[in-house]
Amino acid sequence: MDKSIIDKAGEIIAGQTMQPERETGECPHCVLILRDLDGYPIGSTKSPAKSYGIQWIAFCDGLESNATKRARECNLASVCFSSGTAPIHNITLTGKIEIITDPAIKKEMWYSGMSMYFPGGADDPNLCVLMFKTERYNLFVDDKGEVGTL
Repeated sequence: MDKSIIDKAGEIIAGQTMQPERETGECPHCVLILRDLDGYPIGSTKSPAKSYGIQWIAFCDGLESNATKRARECNLASVCFSSGTAPIHNITLTGKIEIITDPAIKKEMWYSGMSMYFPGGADDPNLCVLMFKTERYNLFVDDKGEVGTL
């Protein structure tokens, strides 16, 4: 296991989250893959709220959103970060996703860009956090690959 590749992947992911708040209006994103209600994989572009290395990634979403409905049906998920420009990277994580409504966690993951969707702020009753926790990884960073489990 090459810990330097795993650490670099975590740094790349952290740079693609909404926290700390972005002043430029930039909206980083990744693809969250869940099964649809018929069992087919479907990807959704999402802006991650916060992350911790490659261990977990949090997304703010609505309790009735399509992604949340899919996560309720099947908690198996995958997240993919990639770049089309140098330095090229592809970070694919596979694991499980949990729907969290705990007020403290909602406040921790909240960022101001969500206010247009959730007028009640972090206390909005429709807001939830989709917490993805990595079990397996497939990384290509700095022209090096690394595959493994956490």
